[in-house]
Parts: sequence; C-alpha cells; structure tokens
Amino acid sequence: MSILLSGCASNEPADTGQNAAVSEVSAEPIEQIKEKAGPSVRGSKLVIPLGSGSGERVLQGRFYFDFDQAIVKRAGHAELDKHAVAMKQNPSLRARLEGHADQRGTREYNLALGERRANSVRAYLVAQGAAASQLEVISYGEEKPYATGSNEMSWSYNRRVEIVYR
Repeated sequence: MSILLSGCASNEPADTGQNAAVSEVSAEPIEQIKEKAGPSVRGSKLVIPLGSGSGERVLQGRFYFDFDQAIVKRAGHAELDKHAVAMKQNPSLRARLEGHADQRGTREYNLALGERRANSVRAYLVAQGAAASQLEVISYGEEKPYATGSNEMSWSYNRRVEIVYR
C-alpha cells in the first residue's frame, strides 16, 4: 500500500535568516519543547527564549508617556505586543502595571494620571489577547521617581508604566 502526499504552495514568505532554525524538527518529546519554549519570570522581568539554543531575551517592561498624557506611544506597541502574546499563550503569568507621573501637579492629580496610564497599558494588552484577570493596576503617582532632578529629561523618565511580573 502506498500513500501519496501532496502539498499546496504557501502565500507566506520563505523563512530565511534568524528564524530559519526555529522551524527545524526536534526529536524531543513535545512536553519538553513546550516547557523549554515558554517564557519565564526572572526577578520581575519576562524572559523569552529565542529558540534552538539561540539564547533568550528580556522584554522591556518600561513604557513612557508624554506630558499630561495617558496614551500608549506607538513606539511601545511592538514590545507590548510581545508581552500580550506571552500572556495569551501562558495564562498563569501575572503582572502588575505600575503607573507613574513626574512631580509636576498635585499628589492627587498625579495618582489619577498614573492610574490612567496603567489602565491604558492594560487596555492595550487586553485588546491584543492578554486576559484582564492576569493584570493588576496600581498607581504610585510621583512617589517613586526613576530619575531625580527638576528638568525635562528627568520628568520624561518619570512619566511611565512599568510591567512587573509576579
């Protein structure tokens, strides 16, 4: 008895370069592959394996905002997408979204602004597939500055949301 296998042409581009090693067939049991391939939490950061022994990558967990704004900047979308994919594929991951503001404005206003910023990141992650139950929002307002100083550079570092994995 013979079996005839045929395939169809794919519309996807050929995988060359960095990702080519990822598509290699492995003789390891699927359980071990899944275990190795999953992200891990080291400290409070999310670490993603790059595949086929190529090392790992620590995802950036700090996202910055413009003055008096709570809109996620387009520059952070690609990195946030990676967080969302990891969370969607690993429902046991939990993260705290810590909202921060610079020292300008009242304490109450900055707490509310930090919360709006953290909720903005949360909404983005949920829209990309993360479960809302995986994300906790907290605001520190101006209480935990990343940079000290009273100039625009320091203030720009303090207008942020940090993703802290637990």
